[in-house]
Amino acid sequence: MNPKPTSSSADDARKPRSDGEQSRERLLHAAMRLFGQQGFSKTSTREIAQAAGANVAAISYYFGDKSGLYQACFGFMCTTPGGNVAAFEQPHFTLRESLQGYYHQMLAPLLQHEDADVLLRLFYREMLEPTGLWQREIENNIKPEHAALLRVLCRHLGTQEVTDDLQRLAHAIPSMCVTLLIARDVIAAVSPQLVESPAAFAVWAEQLVDYAEALVQVEKNKLQQRTA
Repeated sequence: MNPKPTSSSADDARKPRSDGEQSRERLLHAAMRLFGQQGFSKTSTREIAQAAGANVAAISYYFGDKSGLYQACFGFMCTTPGGNVAAFEQPHFTLRESLQGYYHQMLAPLLQHEDADVLLRLFYREMLEPTGLWQREIENNIKPEHAALLRVLCRHLGTQEVTDDLQRLAHAIPSMCVTLLIARDVIAAVSPQLVESPAAFAVWAEQLVDYAEALVQVEKNKLQQRTA
């Protein structure tokens, strides 16, 4: 049975309780860490509750069940379907502004969250041992973002033809950022100053824009040579 809030009135019962919010946050953080380390199937609700210093029943109260808690953990990283597109696909944006918006939304977990390592490990675990959330992320966010990036590139390259070369360019641009995300441990071992703080990742964001602009210019030169 789900625990129910106790209060002297219905109005009081509807008010947010600071201790309840803290309990919910502790459960989320403990779950993200354990799910990231062990995977969904090997992590028990009892283990999560113990790590959070909470009652197992609190998981049912706040999240419904273990699956609901797992989905809530992903809410820290994943946006609503197609929610990131507006950050970089605007008709008045210059190419640089679009690329800045694109990389900023990709690096948002590293720029905004103190628990970036925990979040990324959770994401990697889902990729290795998918429960369905990763496929949902591909369909709801990655595909729409890729299509939007293609539209941005077509507009700035002055073409409407989505060639294989243009597809490769649209994959190469995020791949530089993906490498930063999935190889963070390697970078930390080789050049730790490059990933030691949110400020360091902010520098990465600007540098990646420079690199991406260079890639776009290469493709632009190729297109001009074909039409010359």
